[in-house]
Amino acid sequence: MTDIRFYHLTRLSLEQVLPELLEKTVERHWKAVVMVETPERAEALTHHLWTYRPDHFLPHGNIKDGHADHQPIWLTSLDERPNDASVLFLANGAQSNRLNEYERVCDIFDGNDHQALIAARQRWLSYKASDHTLSYWQQGERGWQNTTPG
Repeated sequence: MTDIRFYHLTRLSLEQVLPELLEKTVERHWKAVVMVETPERAEALTHHLWTYRPDHFLPHGNIKDGHADHQPIWLTSLDERPNDASVLFLANGAQSNRLNEYERVCDIFDGNDHQALIAARQRWLSYKASDHTLSYWQQGERGWQNTTPG
């Protein structure tokens, strides 16, 4: 059973939230795959991770960089796990058929986008029916709040 965490963005963008979550992942010595909907989006996030904070380096790569097995963070639009990651970040509606290969999946969606919210609810129901462990995190005034339905 995979631990699936939904991250409902309401105050900050993916570009603001993703680096923080990836930093925590790397601090724990976990590897991650970040899966988005298009190769262009994966490339844009790759560039963003180089520049989001000038005083910090977050090791990552994508298909253009190669050497996936050496990358702690792999950005892609493909449903792949080339770096033996334990954490999968799904963003912008990306979906994977490999959830069971990961210890943790973080499904990040824009709660201000009505269609994204509907799609996230559908994924929740699908994951719940597959007996995954689910939690629901929403941005609040003081950071992330666990609002998992009882």
